[in-house]
Amino acid sequence: MGSLRHAMPKELYAAIPEIADLTQHRPRDDEDAMDFLFRLRSSTTPEEAVTFTAFAALPQMAVWWGYECIRSLPEAIEARDRDLLALIAAWTAQPTNDLRHRTMEVSLYAPVRSPAVMLGLAVGWSGGSIAPNDPAPVPAHRAPRSINSAILSGLARAPLSERSVRLARIITLAESLCRS
Repeated sequence: MGSLRHAMPKELYAAIPEIADLTQHRPRDDEDAMDFLFRLRSSTTPEEAVTFTAFAALPQMAVWWGYECIRSLPEAIEARDRDLLALIAAWTAQPTNDLRHRTMEVSLYAPVRSPAVMLGLAVGWSGGSIAPNDPAPVPAHRAPRSINSAILSGLARAPLSERSVRLARIITLAESLCRS
């Protein structure tokens, strides 16, 4: 369970009920993360595997996964986002509050809500306070929802003829999180 918030998807849906607003499929009582991911992957809405993984993985791991997904979608990376992506990578390697707040600040003031900016917001919402001077906790669904938006909006920028292959690669990468 090293990379996941909960051992069983059913527990995840109970702990963060907002995921149910974004998925049609529900986990079965005895279904583990890998089985649920495989069922989502083979459904008529395989994008739900992205949503599930964004919510299921622990925040730092989910951001790392989102970062790797965005990097695999060159259409999703704009020149102005390269410095932000470097901040996100730095935070995944060393998740300090200073880096988290800096990444959040850059993302909040970005001129466009690109996939990288959505992922940067997820870093800011990954835990702890929203800002250095604001002790309010971040709701658990904020980061995963932003990671989901980052990946799916990045995927939407890929040529239509390549989307299913790119989605399959993203879900294969998600499997590594569900196995650990």
